[in-house]
Amino acid sequence: MASAPSSPPTTAVEDYLKAVFALESRLGGAVPTTALAERLGITPGSVSAMLRRLADLDLLEHEPYRGVRLTDGGRRVALRTIRNHRLLELFLVEILDVPWDRVHDEAERLEHAVSDDLVERIAAKLGHPAFDPHGDPIPDHRLEIAEQASTSLIDVDVAGEVRFVRVSDADPAMLRYLAARGIVPGVTLTVVDRQPFGGPLTVRVDGDEHALGPQLADAMRVSRCG
Repeated sequence: MASAPSSPPTTAVEDYLKAVFALESRLGGAVPTTALAERLGITPGSVSAMLRRLADLDLLEHEPYRGVRLTDGGRRVALRTIRNHRLLELFLVEILDVPWDRVHDEAERLEHAVSDDLVERIAAKLGHPAFDPHGDPIPDHRLEIAEQASTSLIDVDVAGEVRFVRVSDADPAMLRYLAARGIVPGVTLTVVDRQPFGGPLTVRVDGDEHALGPQLADAMRVSRCG
C-alpha cells in the first residue's frame, strides 16, 4: 500500500492533491493533465512535471492514456487538507462571524499552516460538525468522508420541492446574492417557473419568490424532500 512521505507535504503538494481529489470525484475516474492544468490555472507542461514528482513520492499513480489517480497516501493528504479547510471555514463563520463569501480565501491560506492538534480542538469546539458553511461534507478525524447524494437545481422540474444542501464557494458574489435572500444550505426551495432558452429559474423560499440565473442554479446542489 502506498503511503505519504515522512516529511510534511508542501503547500504546492497539498494544493495539487486536493485538486486531483476534487476532479476525481467529479469525473468519476482518472484525471487528465489538461483538466488539472485548467483547474489550477497552470500550463500543462508545469503540471506534468509536478505530477511526475508526486508519482515518485507514491502520492499519485498514472493510468496510461487516461491521467492520474490518488494513491491511498495521496488521498489521505488531500482529505487532511480538505478537513482543515472546511473546519476553518466553519470556525470563521460560527465563531468569528466572518461572512460565508469571505471564508474560502482565508481558509486557503490557513489550511496549510494549522496543526493537527489545533484542527482537532476546532472540531471539538464546533461539536464535530459534518458540513461546512457551504454544505460541503467535512472528513472526520479518521479522514473518512460521507458524500451526500444530490442533483443540480437546474435539473429540478417546475413544482419540484427540494432541500438546498450545497453550493460552490468559488464565486463570492454568488454567495452574497444567496445570503441576501436567505437562501442557505438547509432551506426548502420550490421551483415555480423556468424560462426557456437558458433563462432563469424562479424559486419560492419561505413564501418569497426569487429569480436565479442558470449559472447560479447549476452551482446549487439539492436533494429531494421526504
